[in-house]
Amino acid sequence: MSLLTKYMFPLMETIKIKEGIPQYLDWHQWRFEKSFFLHYLKPAPFDLKQLIQVPEEFKKGIVKLRFLYNEVDCFCQYSPYTPRKINSLQLVTADDLEYSLKYVNRQPIEDLQKRKGSSDDILIIKNEQISDTSFTNIVFFDGKQWVTPAYPLLKGTARERLLYEKKIFAKEIRPEDIKNYKTFKLINAMLDFEEQEEIPATNIYY
Repeated sequence: MSLLTKYMFPLMETIKIKEGIPQYLDWHQWRFEKSFFLHYLKPAPFDLKQLIQVPEEFKKGIVKLRFLYNEVDCFCQYSPYTPRKINSLQLVTADDLEYSLKYVNRQPIEDLQKRKGSSDDILIIKNEQISDTSFTNIVFFDGKQWVTPAYPLLKGTARERLLYEKKIFAKEIRPEDIKNYKTFKLINAMLDFEEQEEIPATNIYY
């Protein structure tokens, strides 16, 4: 994405399109309205259901929609989706990292990824708490239930929905707590919780 686009549209929603149908749009509308108000200090002027018109060429299979917006305008960017294969994570510390809204500019996170070493991605520690990977929330399984860090960088729509449905639970998780979990899954708007494979927690490296 060009620097001009980053400047023009500072915020975005990433929405899964499945066979031409936007998924969980109510949850995206909720976060969009919340983010818009926090960033611009006024109510959001857009209704995603009215604005999103999936082009014919993107009505088959799984498609990624990036809904980019600013105070007065928005832009829909569609692309075919292929999930990244992640099997290992490298812990990295970033106490000053701020990504509480879904910004288009992800340069600080991309810079952190340079520290992943031979792992597939990073798992960020902020203020001694486990938060997120570079592009997903994370959920851990302790043998009885699935838990997600209480202090994520970004409260993803999939995470919020699963918490609401009580399929996962929020809990403070520190790096030293990882040994108490058997497996983990990575979730976001494009990665459905039920469809993700479990990865051994021993694949998280210090």
